[in-house]
Amino acid sequence: MRFLKFFQPILLALCLLASGPLAARNDAAFSGNTISRSALPSEARDTLRLIERGGPFPYSRDGIEFQNRERRLPAQRRGYYREYTVPTPGERSRGARRIISGSEREYYYTADHYRSFQRITQ
Repeated sequence: MRFLKFFQPILLALCLLASGPLAARNDAAFSGNTISRSALPSEARDTLRLIERGGPFPYSRDGIEFQNRERRLPAQRRGYYREYTVPTPGERSRGARRIISGSEREYYYTADHYRSFQRITQ
C-alpha cells in the first residue's frame, strides 16, 4: 500500500502531461496538413454529419476504438480516438477511406487506410 501512495502522484503527473502540452505539441504537426470540410468528398461530409448526429452508422465497425498504432495522429490516452468508414463508390468492402474522431471533437480524414491523415477544418 505504501508503494501505491508513493507512486500515485507521479503517475497522475505523467497522465496530465500526456493529455496536456504533449497533445498540443503533437497536434501542431497537422497545421500544414489540413483539409477543409468543403473540400472533402461528399461521402466524407455525409459521414461527418452522421458522427455529429450520433448515427445510425451503416457499418458495424463504425465507432470502434482507433488505437493510433502507427502514431500518425497526436498522442492521446487509450480510447480517445474512434474510427468511421467513409463509403467509396464502386467498392464492395469498406474501402480505405476513414474519418477518425477525437474526444475533443477534432476530426481527421484518411483516404489511404491510415498511411496519411489530414485534419479536417471548418
